[in-house]
Amino acid sequence: MTQLQLPDIAAQTQQYTLPLNWVGMCGIALPVQFEGRPAAAKVDAGVSLVDGSSRGIHMSRLYLALESLENQPLTPLAMWQLLNGFLASHEGLSSAAYLRLSFEHLLKKPALISPLAGWKSYAVTVDARIENEMFHVELSVSVPYSSTCPCSAALARQLIQQQFQAHFSEQQIEKTAVRDWLGTAEGIVATPHSQRSNAQIQVRLRNNHPVLPITELIDCIEASLGTAVQTAVKRADEQAFALANGQNLMFCEDAARRLHKALRQIEWSTAFKLRVEHAESLHAHDAVATSQWQWDFNCAV
Repeated sequence: MTQLQLPDIAAQTQQYTLPLNWVGMCGIALPVQFEGRPAAAKVDAGVSLVDGSSRGIHMSRLYLALESLENQPLTPLAMWQLLNGFLASHEGLSSAAYLRLSFEHLLKKPALISPLAGWKSYAVTVDARIENEMFHVELSVSVPYSSTCPCSAALARQLIQQQFQAHFSEQQIEKTAVRDWLGTAEGIVATPHSQRSNAQIQVRLRNNHPVLPITELIDCIEASLGTAVQTAVKRADEQAFALANGQNLMFCEDAARRLHKALRQIEWSTAFKLRVEHAESLHAHDAVATSQWQWDFNCAV
């Protein structure tokens, strides 16, 4: 039996000649290798369609090319080679190629005091593109932390001062009596409110940087804030966490400024933008602050 040639509708000339900025696929499941461990990624892959007379792109070529990331470390070089493959397979059709990988990055973090440790998961996105013959890579990470309101802390201290004055107004003050009183619920009548907060950071890498410094970026963020959320803890760790919060009182504006200053010190960064969200425990709404450096809004994929 003679095999019939299968129709190729995508090869037919399009009635309306209109180039498209991005054509591709989103949410492709793909295993990747990062820092010596496998990660389950979701991938968006696409190219521009500069030939407006063409009906469409060859999506299967993009899909099959992604296999190259399965068995090698995820690096800027690997993504550059993949994107060049996208363009080679769409010669005459496309002038730009795009890739986005999203996955959870697991890091084992030690407790503050005790020998315990536990795993933390960080949502990570890696954007890579070749556009105008230039290659760019951007890292995005979401980092949770704790924030204690400075205003709430000041109001709580005032109430404790008033309680102290009322309790010790007519008696001679002894050091041991004050110490014991401070350890009671009667003494500490008010506490400041804290909330779980989140920092969303996007950083553009310097060209030719050999690795994806995601762990370094996370460590920088957590160190600048001083109140990273914990995993396994004992009471000594919880007490140390309370101390860290008391020594790092932060409005969302304070957190944004801390992060901006820390990110400016990173040598491999050429631009960044950040957003912090404090999920208020006092209000039903959140407090938010943003900042950026050298960032143009047209650079993101």
